[in-house]
Amino acid sequence: MRPNPDYTLDDVDEIRVLVRDNPWASIVSFVPGKGLIASHYPILLDDDADGIVLLSHVGRPDERLHELGGHEAMVIIHGPQGYVSPSWYDASPAVPTWNFTVAHLYGTPEILSGEENLHVLERLVEHFESPLPEPYLMNRTLENADYAARIVHGTVGFRMRIDRFEAKDKMSQDKPAEVVSRVIDALGEPGPYQNPALAARMAAVHQGVQA
Repeated sequence: MRPNPDYTLDDVDEIRVLVRDNPWASIVSFVPGKGLIASHYPILLDDDADGIVLLSHVGRPDERLHELGGHEAMVIIHGPQGYVSPSWYDASPAVPTWNFTVAHLYGTPEILSGEENLHVLERLVEHFESPLPEPYLMNRTLENADYAARIVHGTVGFRMRIDRFEAKDKMSQDKPAEVVSRVIDALGEPGPYQNPALAARMAAVHQGVQA
């Protein structure tokens, strides 16, 4: 990732929030003889651990492709992102841009036991089902619990402690406050580039800059 001090995101707590709010991740490995391997899975943040520790699972074919646990992997987390039109600036000259938040997290996955993997799967299901009025949990019934125990053998769970990371939060920090305000307003208007999540992120970042 091209370094840019204006957009650097280096606070561990903010990275943890980014992971928690954006759990769909890309897992990338370089495997000798195979090249780059990429897979996509939901992840959880291990809230019981210090620093940044990820929990997830992959299917057994992906585990073999990545040679999971044998070398370093990169997990990519995408936050709010979207197109920004120069027509919103009310200034000239101007060019289009793309605002975004992204983190590249590096570490060597630790393969979990079958029992630990089942526990991670239970946590994943509970995490995503809990907002629903009637959560469909893995152990909701004896029949469902038995089914989950059988299919877990087709997956491999892992824990990944993040040793280093690179992250960028590009939210028009190089623009005057009045331009930022116009962009935020434009992102909230109905149209092809309406993007409330990006508008909210820009507002939060610039409130922090002003503070």
